[in-house]
Amino acid sequence: MKLALVHDWLNQRGGAEDVLETLVDMFPDSPVYTSIYAPDLMPAAYRQWDIRPLWINKLPGIHAHHQPYLPVYPLAWGGLDLSAYDVILTNKSGFCHGLRWSGRTIHICYCLAPTRYVWQLDAYIQREGFGKLTQAGLRPLIAALRSWDLDAARRVTHFIAISTEIQARIKTYYGRDSVIIFPPVDTTRFQPVSSEQVEDYYLVVSRLIPYKRIDLAVQAATQLGLPLKVAGRGRDLEKLKALAGPTVEFLGYVPDEQLPGLMARCTAFLFPGLEDFGITPVQAQAAGRPVIAYGGGGALDTVIPGRTGEVFADLTVESLVNVLRDFDASRYDTGVIRRHAEQFDTAVFKRELLAYIEQAVQTQQQA
Repeated sequence: MKLALVHDWLNQRGGAEDVLETLVDMFPDSPVYTSIYAPDLMPAAYRQWDIRPLWINKLPGIHAHHQPYLPVYPLAWGGLDLSAYDVILTNKSGFCHGLRWSGRTIHICYCLAPTRYVWQLDAYIQREGFGKLTQAGLRPLIAALRSWDLDAARRVTHFIAISTEIQARIKTYYGRDSVIIFPPVDTTRFQPVSSEQVEDYYLVVSRLIPYKRIDLAVQAATQLGLPLKVAGRGRDLEKLKALAGPTVEFLGYVPDEQLPGLMARCTAFLFPGLEDFGITPVQAQAAGRPVIAYGGGGALDTVIPGRTGEVFADLTVESLVNVLRDFDASRYDTGVIRRHAEQFDTAVFKRELLAYIEQAVQTQQQA
């Protein structure tokens, strides 16, 4: 089976790249097609991969600022023909599903999200704080991109969603059915500690950007005088510091090797934003710690109220404060939390994805 991996862009590392790394591990002989690739901004291990960027990779400044080139992406992806492959596996949150193929090639789209700024434009504008002039120029462009995006989605052979939330969006925006295969989480990195080793602090691990809603956690902890550690960097750092009281500590970047211990020792992990899935809550649960999350998006698949944590109903400080005020970490069984997290392990992802691909190929051959 000749298989190609396709990824939107490689100039920053996040959850999408975690998925890609697992896909490369599963299919080490498959090339990775992507729009842009900035080796200096990505892990050194990527330089051992067969990465094949599109022609837009040579456009000036695109590695550092790829958003201004959004109108060009459909043209670039639309010019890529992968008909020579038996299976195309796109790891999509942007436009990479818009490539071309023909014949009996199967295109399976692992959908991290329907393109957010195309289908949730108002939320994107509010989050980025665009002025009226920028909005006026953006809306007709987005309307054209939406039409292209929908046409591209209609040509995909099979959709896989990363969560119930994304499955619903695929149906709403694209009119397509999908199955759910949760993203891979390396739960083996995270192990519970004894109750005597758990310390008195709540924890956030996140990029510090607006839609993550770290402001809710900072304000709630400040209001209640609860110790909160915030791990991560981002453009919201100074704003968050201005909101924080003396019980909030900003750790900055925390190396990967220190995260398991930091998670295992916290009272509870806070996940205050609306996310498509959310890997960090699963990591915290793999470490045996309960999670307090906003009750929407991917958290509805990963946090079980009363068993592995709690959810708060509204994206407000008051809603989170109400949950934190009554929270008692001793109510939750570490073993139950850990076993729940294991269903999201990388091994489960690999097994389910391979079975899905094999079934799709078999069905195609019998047609």
